[in-house]
Amino acid sequence: MSVPQLNDEQRGEEILSVFDTAFGELLAADPAAFRVKFRKMAASAFAFYRGTACLFYHDLDSENAGWGGGRGISGPYLDERTSRVWIHGDLHAENFGTYMDSNGRLVFNVNDFDEAYVGPFTWDLKRFAASIALIGYAKALSDDQITELVTVYAAAYRERVHALATGAKSDEVPPFTLDTAQGPLLDALRDARSLTRFGLLDSMTEIRDFERRFAPGGGSIELDAATRYKVLAAFDGYLETLPDSSLARPDSYRVKDVVGRRGIGIGSAGLPSYNILLEGHSDALENDVVIYIKQAQTPAVSRHITDAAIRDYFQHEGHRTVISQRALQAHADPWLGWTELDGAGQLVAEVSPYAVDLDWGDIDDPEEIAQVVADLGRATATMHAAADDTSGESLVPFSTERAIDAAIAADEAGFAPLLVDFAHGYGARARADHQIFLDLFRNGRIPGL
Repeated sequence: MSVPQLNDEQRGEEILSVFDTAFGELLAADPAAFRVKFRKMAASAFAFYRGTACLFYHDLDSENAGWGGGRGISGPYLDERTSRVWIHGDLHAENFGTYMDSNGRLVFNVNDFDEAYVGPFTWDLKRFAASIALIGYAKALSDDQITELVTVYAAAYRERVHALATGAKSDEVPPFTLDTAQGPLLDALRDARSLTRFGLLDSMTEIRDFERRFAPGGGSIELDAATRYKVLAAFDGYLETLPDSSLARPDSYRVKDVVGRRGIGIGSAGLPSYNILLEGHSDALENDVVIYIKQAQTPAVSRHITDAAIRDYFQHEGHRTVISQRALQAHADPWLGWTELDGAGQLVAEVSPYAVDLDWGDIDDPEEIAQVVADLGRATATMHAAADDTSGESLVPFSTERAIDAAIAADEAGFAPLLVDFAHGYGARARADHQIFLDLFRNGRIPGL
């Protein structure tokens, strides 16, 4: 079956239609935030790709686009189980970084679970592979070098999934920590280790009348009494969602200050959020903790998964985000929880002093890039393997690593080429789409802006 090719005008209309579905209500409520978001997306094809998971899944699920092999969840390596795996949902090369786990250990791993859902495991791999093609292109790597990078990622993922499926012990597949990481991953962990809670507090707060308060400016918004009351009521609801295993339950912590925050980041435009300053574990001012409450979003992938059992498993999007992160990320942030505010699900977590994202700016040597990509392949496999019948959740009641291992084993030779072909094809599509988007945006053709 031949796939009809859209011209730039037709593709532009398709992009605008997808944007309207994904962003329409939020854009109408806060067009200024979306002007900022779209200016960030205009900066590069990769920035555009980061901000358009909605378009990516539309294309995967569209016969006309041709990237997903047809509508629905059919395709190579997908069966009843492997099409029902907990996935990250926005797995690109910049969604990795450091965090302090519930055991007080600095770990480098996948981060940002706002788009997490249950779906085909290959969708995560394809999204990552295309992101590597975009990064490689921006670094002037040849098509052959990009092919090699995607092949390295596929091989590392395959090797780690097989090791986990065949009972590898934890010391044989250790997480990336200060003791086990190398190269840019170790650099990120060392950078995180040099950070302090006091440094974070100093950047966001000030001492007034011998007490710490949020500093004015810097995106903070003073709240009226009614909004403050609603936020504090939502905070009380959040406390009930924290697991008993949390090392530092904050239910005895005193709220010292509350402010609103303007949505930051490409994925947060138009979403209301709040910061709460809490008394730490002692009277010392340097132990105070900042948590954020952010309205959770509808994940792009969920618009293309029709299984009601998946949708109905979650109370709301805040609950979905937290449950998914706890499932996908071993020893998640002990402050991670959810609540409701004005009828909308909210994600609650700490503003971590120890978060450092992987910086691709100085990773230019092809051998070093390959080393990083291999590590990210291993991290992806470990993530997919964590969220299954051992995660404490009943939504994915089987061993995902064994299911994925068996599916790949049925066609070992085709696995890497599948991702390579997709990476090159969709990388080119994203670069072309970025130019189309740029022309739409700068010529005032995005409705509501």
